[in-house]
Amino acid sequence: MTGVPASAAGGSSGAHGARGSGAAAGGAASEVSGSASGPDNGGKPARGGKIAAAAVNQASVWNVANLLTMLRLVLVPGFVALMLANGGYDPAWRSLAWAAFAIAMITDLFDGHLARTYNLVTDFGKIADPIADKAIMGAALICLSALGDLPWWVTAVILGRELGITLLRFLVIRYGVIPASRGGKLKTLTQGVAVGMYVLALTGWLATLRFWVMAVAVVLTVVTGLDYVRQAIVLRRQGIAERAAALEEKEA
Repeated sequence: MTGVPASAAGGSSGAHGARGSGAAAGGAASEVSGSASGPDNGGKPARGGKIAAAAVNQASVWNVANLLTMLRLVLVPGFVALMLANGGYDPAWRSLAWAAFAIAMITDLFDGHLARTYNLVTDFGKIADPIADKAIMGAALICLSALGDLPWWVTAVILGRELGITLLRFLVIRYGVIPASRGGKLKTLTQGVAVGMYVLALTGWLATLRFWVMAVAVVLTVVTGLDYVRQAIVLRRQGIAERAAALEEKEA
């Protein structure tokens, strides 16, 4: 979320793609194990059967989409170190921090695309991807506020919204999934551009511009957050009504 587009999130968080195919990996593992057994050993797996099956399962986790997510996680402490180097106000170090931030956001675009395109769904990816997104954004916002470049209330609004919507998604998951909206994606992009501009040591009219970009990002953060709350309420009501109707039909 720099001058480069970010994935959406949810905002940040809901729009992220899935990872590898656990079912496919499990099926492949069964085939490997099955092919290793036969009449010569009484139907028992050969010595290398379990090892081969484990290798297949491991390959489903160590795919390119997950590796990009891991890279994003590793970049978080590196970004913080660069951001705070030499007191946190050195333009050269801030430029390097911006580069790390930009790489993290770009990988967020690619890992989701790869996961959806090549069916690289894994449980690790489902958990790690939103964590990586929020970690890099949270680290940037907290560093900026700690350095006095960004008011703490802005950081509180953005992070509070992201964590709140993530919790809300979990609370209503039994009734359905809240899809990522266009507004949420626009919010994520605007947040990324705004935070990226604040990471850089900008002066003059560019410093004024980033203020207004951040103002737009905050407005979108609040508006889209309220919209997700509305969607969650509607989804819950529909889910309860459908369950009640199904129960009545069953009793009848």
